[in-house]
Amino acid sequence: MATYKIVQVGDPVLRRRASELTREELATPAIQELIARMRDTMRDAPGVGLAAPQIGESLQLVVIEDPPRLHAGLSPEQLAERERAAVPFHVLVNPRLSAVGDEVVEAYEGCLSFSGFMMIVPRWRSVRVEALDEHGAPIVKTASGWYARILQHEVDHLRGIVCCDRMDPRTLTTHDNQARHWRNLTIAEVHATLGPMPADDGSGS
Repeated sequence: MATYKIVQVGDPVLRRRASELTREELATPAIQELIARMRDTMRDAPGVGLAAPQIGESLQLVVIEDPPRLHAGLSPEQLAERERAAVPFHVLVNPRLSAVGDEVVEAYEGCLSFSGFMMIVPRWRSVRVEALDEHGAPIVKTASGWYARILQHEVDHLRGIVCCDRMDPRTLTTHDNQARHWRNLTIAEVHATLGPMPADDGSGS
């Protein structure tokens, strides 16, 4: 099946609040094909989640999957630190997300719509999501760790929020530089190395 071109940051569609889908709309062949093509686009990218606005459709629809093949470059210690485990493919329609507890965790994130860059983003450690599945049946997902991060990242897209809106701006880096300079440091070590934002001395340089 043909894949979609992924919309990049700066496109107005990524800044709109997406429209909800009715069960009747969800059952149409057009939306079911959209879901299948979004799945293939996410897998081809590759990514662990994709929201409809990222392919230019302002609809409250996301697809998520974090298969073991995407964990190949991470050690068991890194997987444990990120609380990352395999997540099977699933669809969320009209999701409503709430935090579970008040613990916040920082980690590097990338985004298919901010291609080539990574940044440290704080997220709730645990969340609960109420949504419809691709068949219009109500579902509830509770998640912690990396899966909770994926859910928050994708639901943000439906609200017109991109991860760079939530990032620590001094941590913005290309993928290559993240791998070269920061990958083996803890988040605390990254912050310590970067230090605070320098004061503006008024020089303009």
